Amino acid sequence: MTDSDQNQAHANDSDLPISPAAKAHARELERPPESPSAGLLPAPMSIDSVLPNLSEYALVIDARSPHEFADDHIPGAVNLPVVNDEEFAQVGIAYKSDTHAAYLIGAQFALRNIAEHIKELISSFSSDSRILVYCYRGGRRSRAWAAPLQAIGYETDVLTGGWKTYRQAVLAGLDGLPRNFKFRVVAGPTGSGKTLLLAELKRLGEQVLDLEGVAAHRGSVLGAEPGREQPTQKLFDGNIFWMLRQFDPNRLVWIEDESKKIGRLHLPTALYAAMLDAPRVRVSATLDERVALLLGQYRGLVDQPANLVEHLAALKASVGHIEIELWSSLIAHGKFDEFVHRLLEHHYDPSYERGYRRELHRARSQLEVQMRPTSSSDVTNVANSLIAGAS
Repeated sequence: MTDSDQNQAHANDSDLPISPAAKAHARELERPPESPSAGLLPAPMSIDSVLPNLSEYALVIDARSPHEFADDHIPGAVNLPVVNDEEFAQVGIAYKSDTHAAYLIGAQFALRNIAEHIKELISSFSSDSRILVYCYRGGRRSRAWAAPLQAIGYETDVLTGGWKTYRQAVLAGLDGLPRNFKFRVVAGPTGSGKTLLLAELKRLGEQVLDLEGVAAHRGSVLGAEPGREQPTQKLFDGNIFWMLRQFDPNRLVWIEDESKKIGRLHLPTALYAAMLDAPRVRVSATLDERVALLLGQYRGLVDQPANLVEHLAALKASVGHIEIELWSSLIAHGKFDEFVHRLLEHHYDPSYERGYRRELHRARSQLEVQMRPTSSSDVTNVANSLIAGAS
C-alpha cells in the first residue's frame, strides 16, 4: 500500500462493517442534544483534557457495540455496550422504516443492558470513583450511560465527540509526535537477535518502541505468532500513539529496523520517515548462532511441518519452485538445521542486503556490533555498551 493509499484508508476510518440502515441509525444515535438541560448531564470533556488525565479514571466505558470496540478503542477502556451487535442491527433495520419504533426498541435494549452492566460490574466501584464514558461521537449512547451513573452518585465525564475525536487525535499525533524524538534504529539480518537486544535495553531502563510486539508479528513470511491475531490497523495506530505519548522526548528511543509493513499492518508514515533518517546500530552474528536462535523462536512452526511448508509457498516467486521443493524435503525428513541454513542463505539474507544497500545512504551514521544472541550475558553486555556509547 502506498502512502496515498494509506491516507485514503485513514479517510474511511468512520465506515462500520454493518448494513447501511444500521450505519444510518448509528449516526443518528450519536447525534448530540441541541440544548441539554443544565445540571442534568455531566460536563463534556475534550480529548485534550482526557488524554493527559486518563489514569485518573477508575473506569473508562466504551458504550459502542462489540464490533466497533474490537476495531479500535481507547487503551484501557472496557466495552459495556448500550446495544450489542445483534441488537444494533435490529434497531438499524427498524429505523429504516419507522424511526419512532426504532427508538422504542433501542431504549428497551439499552435499559436492560445497562441494568445488567451495573449489576455485574459498576456495583463493584466505590462511590467516589470517577468514570469516563464515550461512544461513537459523544451522543445518545454516552448519555444513556452517563445519566444513571450520575444519578447513582459517580463523578462522570463524557468525551466530547466520542471515539471520532480520539481517532482524529491519534492520526494527528502519529503525524507530529515522531518528529519530537531522537530514534536509534537496531538493524541486522534475520536471527541476529535484534528483538532480544531491544528487550534487554528496555529491561535496563531504556525507552524502546517494540513495533513487532505491538503488531503481534515478527515482520516476515514466517512472522505470524502462534495463537495471536494481529490487531486492526486502527488499534495498531492507537497503541503506537499511546506509547509515544509516554516517552520522554529528551531521551533516546530505541526501535527495530522494519519495512513499511509488519504482517498486514502499515507503519505510520511519519514514524517510518523518522526511522529512515535515524542513526543505526547494525547487529551481526554467526550463521550457526542465527540458526540456533531461529529454531528456538519458531518452535511452533517446526512442531507443525505441514503449516511450515504452507507458509513457505508464498516465497516461490522469489526463490523458485526447485528451492521450495528442497526446503519441503528437508522439513519432511526433520532436517531443520539445514533447512534454516538454506532459508537464510537463499531468502532472508539476500532480501536483507538489498534493503540494507537501498536505505544505507539515508542513515546519518552506523555502528557495527557483533553479538551472540543465544548468550544472555553477551546480549546484556552489548546492551550496556550501546547505552554507554549513547550517553
